[in-house]
Amino acid sequence: MFTLRKRALERRAREKVLYQRRPGGDIALCLVYPNVYRLGMGNLGFQAVYSIFEADARVAADRAFLPDADERPLVWSGRERLLSFERGMPLSEFEIIAFSVSFETDYLNVLAILRMAGIPLRSGERAAGGYPLIVAGGSAVFLNPEPLADFVDLFLVGEGEEMVPEFLARYRENRAFDWAALLDRLAEIEGAYQPSRWLPSYDSTGRLAALAYDGVGKPRVRRRLVSDLGRFTTSSLILTEESVFPDMYLVEASRGCQWGCRFCAAGFMYRPIRYRPAEVLIGEASRGLSERKVIGLVGAEMASVPGVASVAGHVADLGGRLSPSSLKADCVSPDLAAALARSGNRSVTLAPEAGSERMRKVINKNLTEAQILHAARTLIGEGIESLKLYFMVGLPEEREEDLGAIVELTGKILEAAKAGRQRIGRIALSVNPFVPKPWTPFQWDPMEELPALKRKLRLLRDGLRRLGGVELDAESPREAYFQTLVSRGDRRIGGILERLAREQCDEPGQIWRGLQLIRREIAEGNGNGYPAPDFFVTRRYDPEELLPWDFIDHHVHKWFLLSERKKAHYEHQSKPCDVTRCTVCGAC
Repeated sequence: MFTLRKRALERRAREKVLYQRRPGGDIALCLVYPNVYRLGMGNLGFQAVYSIFEADARVAADRAFLPDADERPLVWSGRERLLSFERGMPLSEFEIIAFSVSFETDYLNVLAILRMAGIPLRSGERAAGGYPLIVAGGSAVFLNPEPLADFVDLFLVGEGEEMVPEFLARYRENRAFDWAALLDRLAEIEGAYQPSRWLPSYDSTGRLAALAYDGVGKPRVRRRLVSDLGRFTTSSLILTEESVFPDMYLVEASRGCQWGCRFCAAGFMYRPIRYRPAEVLIGEASRGLSERKVIGLVGAEMASVPGVASVAGHVADLGGRLSPSSLKADCVSPDLAAALARSGNRSVTLAPEAGSERMRKVINKNLTEAQILHAARTLIGEGIESLKLYFMVGLPEEREEDLGAIVELTGKILEAAKAGRQRIGRIALSVNPFVPKPWTPFQWDPMEELPALKRKLRLLRDGLRRLGGVELDAESPREAYFQTLVSRGDRRIGGILERLAREQCDEPGQIWRGLQLIRREIAEGNGNGYPAPDFFVTRRYDPEELLPWDFIDHHVHKWFLLSERKKAHYEHQSKPCDVTRCTVCGAC
């Protein structure tokens, strides 16, 4: 019979570490990925931050993950303890627990892990001492940390290369102080957010009325970023065949996106767009090919990365395969298509996002149907056998005919593919309900009601079935509902997360049943102070209201986001970011 410790030892034995590890110092720190091992080890941000912690001679760094589904009953029942990955230590014995949170839906897992470790959930319950300092960073908390504000002692709102060394230096200098004084000194770091110094209040409608600040400096948290990505390489550092990308060596090519799609958080929170030079990518790819045959190129959109065709060609020349994340259709050059096919790619991902020209103007996709079809023909003509297409439903300003346009466009792509080859593999659609994200022009827009979304997905499935030769993978509207709740929620959402964690809701179906029960209790007048989830999910936020995340300075003007939202209503597109000349949005 397996034990958690035995499984961790077996996994460690199968890992290959590609950098020199240090023996570690006297600061016991555990970096936690709040999801299962295979997902954590496929996350470049998690690996990069772990190596930064390990590079500090005073830190004895360890890892921990959410137990696998078959392990959780053992932990919840008390038959097994949640232990760290390297040393097998109980998490409660560490000096610092640092969560690396890439997705808002993992907020619930943060609380579950604390419960499994026997650590009080709320920061106030740990203030008397005897427990680890709980820190959190990652792209999810850049956007909106408030649902976790009552449970995390300190957030680091910024990129790890920029913030982690400073945090560790400040911690070493002040670790002898008592809990409150230590936190105050850590909060002086630019980009640090100490929730206990901020007190929200709400008006009679339930909206956030004010966020009072009692601390040093200005009541603003300024997000930190690395201005020159060329100073660092962000690539796979620990390889394992249990990773979600078992055959890949991952290389980050860029942060941010120049296109400004109005639904996309990455295009706004990581502004300005930053690329790594092609020669750096070629060097990392060459290094990676000694370990894996596939180089996974990571970033928001890869076809517009300067020199990407030469990178793909170099990988092909060395007998490897370059696997980029999604490509913008109008940036797919013949050279890039040929290099991808020559390196052995059989499937490539394009992201039209919307079926109609009108909707692509609404979301600022800057992409015509002719360009999409040309990209499909170019890729298929060079030998790519299958295409994966990303679409969204429930977008702001969407009409009934826009749904039919997804089917029509897919049919045209299918015909173009058949015309280009004697044999076509498949066309696969990945369709997600629209989830409004903070710090985007659509942050004020609601998620569409579940019945309407389910009806749209049925219509889409029926239309695609008639085409034949098309696969559809659609995200559950219920899962999108939970994602919207934690994306747009304020500090009061923490109570809902706490209840779900207490009831051990760790699967989508259990989470939905828990939310349904809370909604029913609220409707019956027995809500026990929980906020109505629909208030955050299906309500249109007023442009004048204070948003839960407004205290974070993302270097993007709020009026700019509102102007982009207005352009969406009138179906006007904006030009791509020009970081050399434009300073309109505030990021440059």
